[in-house]
Amino acid sequence: MKLSSFSSKVLLFIILAGISSAASYEGPLYDFTAYTKCKEVPEKPLYNGGILKDEYLENLNSAANSATIAYSTPAFILHNLSEGTIYCFSVWIKIQGVYSTHIRASLKTENTTYNCIGTVLAKSGCWSFLKGGFTLDSPSNLSLLFFQNADCDGDIDIEIANASLQPFTEEQWRTNQQYIINTERKRAVTIHVSDEHGDRIEEAAINIEQVSRDFPFGSAIASTILGNPPYQKWFVERFNAAVFENELKWYATEPEQGKLNYTLADQMLEFVRANKIITRGHNIFWEDPKYTPAWVCNLTGDNLQLAVNSHIQSLMSRYREEFIHWDVSNEMLHFDFYEQNLGPNATLHFYETAHQADPLATLFMNEFNVVETCSDVNSTVDTYISRLEELRRCRVSMNGIGLESHFTIPNLPLMRAILDKLATLELPIWLTEVDISRTLDKQTQAIYLEQVLREGFSHPSVNGIILWTALHAKGCYQMCLTDNNLQNLPAGDVVDKLLKEWQTGEVNGHSDDHGSYNFYGFLGEYKVSVTYGNRTANSTFSLRRGDETKHVGIVL
Repeated sequence: MKLSSFSSKVLLFIILAGISSAASYEGPLYDFTAYTKCKEVPEKPLYNGGILKDEYLENLNSAANSATIAYSTPAFILHNLSEGTIYCFSVWIKIQGVYSTHIRASLKTENTTYNCIGTVLAKSGCWSFLKGGFTLDSPSNLSLLFFQNADCDGDIDIEIANASLQPFTEEQWRTNQQYIINTERKRAVTIHVSDEHGDRIEEAAINIEQVSRDFPFGSAIASTILGNPPYQKWFVERFNAAVFENELKWYATEPEQGKLNYTLADQMLEFVRANKIITRGHNIFWEDPKYTPAWVCNLTGDNLQLAVNSHIQSLMSRYREEFIHWDVSNEMLHFDFYEQNLGPNATLHFYETAHQADPLATLFMNEFNVVETCSDVNSTVDTYISRLEELRRCRVSMNGIGLESHFTIPNLPLMRAILDKLATLELPIWLTEVDISRTLDKQTQAIYLEQVLREGFSHPSVNGIILWTALHAKGCYQMCLTDNNLQNLPAGDVVDKLLKEWQTGEVNGHSDDHGSYNFYGFLGEYKVSVTYGNRTANSTFSLRRGDETKHVGIVL
């Protein structure tokens, strides 16, 4: 996205949204630019360098006394960083000494070390783009932003260029989010009212109501929803998307070899189908042996291969065209049970077979600790991209990016930076299992949940969000939206607030002297009723993503 077009569209958003106080907004405009390819020459710094524009690089040895860091690396000494400010960081990195390695950017203040504020899989001989960011828990008079080899302690030379550090206030960040919501999740509509001769009708009463949302927003469900009408009603009133928490997993459908049981999955499928709820298929295989049936773990060689083939054929033939997505080989960046036991091409075989069995389903690579943190070297954004591109080079139909999103304390600028990098792949991105750790109290969970949901919904490349909040008698995996009586907990209040905020609701007005009425609506399905005198006309229309105004004609 170019900043020049962004600036003009922000003004358009301000006018359409009727926010007069924002008309004088002169703050920074977020730059979604990201790169995944190593380049011979680094690109220009984002934001013209931001507050690093006139800063000089230090060798960390010369700053070691103030920072108590004992090894050599390029570094920036930063002064007067503010608490609550959102800092977006980017830099180009080139290494020598190894062919490739993960380089991690870290920040040390007087009181705290932020171990990872961004990471990149850097290569020798070319420039790689690192994008991340941070917010501070407390203000810092003197901070050190430095770089280190995240893979090992071996000696390498790190060279950096065209760094940028751009601060945003919370209000500026929210304004940028709202711009994206208003341009990517909403669209301008003009209703034209005329009589049967084509003459315009002025002062016709117009009622418009959004009856469904286009953006998929949902939650995991478990078998506890079966035979529970109050829970079913609560769910259907809120969500248009779902995923089965455990009921499709191999350990649930075939706990003993040859004894298949799809009863619960079938019944849950009937529920979502009856209520027109789109549903993700989760999952075909789980690479973690802890969640692989015990009898499968005891198989080897041809016997394991036969069991794998039987499972995928049974599952996919039974549910062909029922699920919009399939998580084929779950969490394969962290675990590799099947590749260890069936060889390095096992995953390729899974995706090929799944695509042949259900060619209309989008096949996803579902993983944790991609957007949640950059400290996990198993699942950095570049590790994820490398594995995905490896599969696609083998002509595997793997066309969806699944980000589990199990957060503790979210780092919002890092989350957005990682989404920016993934967006360069031009594949659908879903946040597939969103929750906040139970180590936090319920009110704090709610605060962080709202931050994550707003960040996901306001990123133009995120196509759907699923919460990991299936309700059980003893609670939920990490976070519940309600208690067992379906009374909202703080996280549930957040979800209800955002659902209301992200829906057009009911709009009433009158046609102007041109016989027209304009409004700005969230994408989805609408019904419209127009009355003039004793004449009434009813119609429906779909509002899909597009840059142009949607025109709807009503004849009385």
